[in-house]
Amino acid sequence: MNFITVSEMIGTGGETIARELAQKLNYHFVGDEEVLAAASAMGLILEKRKLEERPFSLMDRIFSERPKVYLDKLQAAIYELAKKGDIVFFGGGAQILLQAFECAFHVFIVGSKEARIKRIMEEKKVDKEVAEKIILASDQNKRSFMRFAFNEDWQNWQLYDLIINTDKLGVSSAVNVIIEGATASEIKACGLHSLRLLEMLSINQRVEAALLEAGMLSPHIFYELDDQNNLRIYGVVYSPKDKEEVEKVLRNLSGINSVKNELRIFPGTAE
Repeated sequence: MNFITVSEMIGTGGETIARELAQKLNYHFVGDEEVLAAASAMGLILEKRKLEERPFSLMDRIFSERPKVYLDKLQAAIYELAKKGDIVFFGGGAQILLQAFECAFHVFIVGSKEARIKRIMEEKKVDKEVAEKIILASDQNKRSFMRFAFNEDWQNWQLYDLIINTDKLGVSSAVNVIIEGATASEIKACGLHSLRLLEMLSINQRVEAALLEAGMLSPHIFYELDDQNNLRIYGVVYSPKDKEEVEKVLRNLSGINSVKNELRIFPGTAE
């Protein structure tokens, strides 16, 4: 199985390219709606669009854990979808989440501000002033989201294997260039090891999300998943009730066969 991730500057035709690419290769297309559907099927409540459209401030980071819960669920859904193989991911941070996989080919669709404004004016039937505002807002929100989610610059060229400027290349030409790169002999298909890694990554994100949502995530609590999906939790909590609650939260997660609770009560706390 293989993956192609397509990221775009708004107004460059990136989504059109990603959809045509998926159709030509007979790959699954995964965008916002597909991630939301996968999250729903996994029993996750994911407000991805709200998350991406909201710029995150320092106060958000300090006083609210909720955005991190959404991020963990988003990432779990993307890893779960990736297990199906042969997918074109459009947006969602997949270029970072799948960065370590040699079977993933990462593409960034770019364009000049002038060309982007013109395309937005034509597509959305708006004037130049509104088109400029749309581009500015989109760029700022993507920058904030990527910084908050991954501490990364979304325009960092090192994240991508191929950068295409649609000022010069049309949709069909861009698709053909991507196919040539993504199907090159140097891009190896994912094997069983990659499939297992995706499963473990998905479970790990769900574990973190569940603990965050329950208010139980702590720098003193650790967890490990073995090859049979048995989860070991260890570290320190401050009461027998906390120890019980952590185990209860994690036992309800799908994909985990058993939970081995090795949490210790902080010295001085009554058993």
